[in-house]
Amino acid sequence: MAGVTDKPFRRLCKGLGAGLAVSEMTTSDPRLWDSQKSRWRRDHLGEPEPVSVQIAGYDPAMMAEATRFNVDHGAEIIDINMGCPAKTVCKVDAGSALMRDEALVARILEAVVAAASVPVTLKIRTGWARHARNAMTIARIAEAAGIAALAIHGRTREDQYLGEAEYDTIAEVKAALSIPVLANGDIDSPEKARAVLERTGCDGLLIGRAAQGRPWIFREITHFLATGEHLPPPTEAEVAQILLGHLEALYAHYGEHHGVRIARKHLGWYAKDRPDGEDFRRAVVRIEDARAQYEYTRGWLEGGGVALAA
Repeated sequence: MAGVTDKPFRRLCKGLGAGLAVSEMTTSDPRLWDSQKSRWRRDHLGEPEPVSVQIAGYDPAMMAEATRFNVDHGAEIIDINMGCPAKTVCKVDAGSALMRDEALVARILEAVVAAASVPVTLKIRTGWARHARNAMTIARIAEAAGIAALAIHGRTREDQYLGEAEYDTIAEVKAALSIPVLANGDIDSPEKARAVLERTGCDGLLIGRAAQGRPWIFREITHFLATGEHLPPPTEAEVAQILLGHLEALYAHYGEHHGVRIARKHLGWYAKDRPDGEDFRRAVVRIEDARAQYEYTRGWLEGGGVALAA
């Protein structure tokens, strides 16, 4: 998830039970590789293995070059994004827009697999639009091209994130392929995780939005699937340790100026289900200084209220 799954968040999720954490979507356009944003995104120092880097683009040769570039900079898995529904991505014929052109999909997959010295995975949706669900066709193209594993978000691009995920479509694709298939969409609890695995027969699950503000969901699901029992929820002290550690990691990765701004959305997600969460969010977004943001958050977690000092 662009803007979410940066290195600090990936390390946090892996530490809390995620088996794999894929990078933010990175551009295949070499003209943008020298930007500060790109440098942040290819920083994998200290990141637990395996390092999976997601690339996006529309040109097979450019995608192949991006594959070689990212492998040279530490990628141990290359993940191709053909699932993003964002207008800014689709308007340049990348992300889920690629599903409209099956021949181009084949050329991109073949080029990336040929360029990669590491496994290549693919993320798709069930189709571009409700009247054009072609996940099965794309899945067969992927398997023939040598894709190592396929992840499917159970909606079309037209659906964005609305409506119920199409688990039956995912199940049909899984039944037809010999490569691993991972299910994605609306998996927000241990019970839902088990139900989706049983309904689709998939080899694994992808968790996205449900981990925002709740990164411990990975260990909750893993434990439930293994034992059938629920882990106790994290204590207030543990939540504080996780959240404050996340802030420190953001400041270290981005520097204090950018770290404060990037932290705001995460603080909003952590706060959203707490009784005083909205008051806290409205107050903390006004803070410009890293130390003040950290101390204010710490005070809130310790029950100090949400009134800002004058």
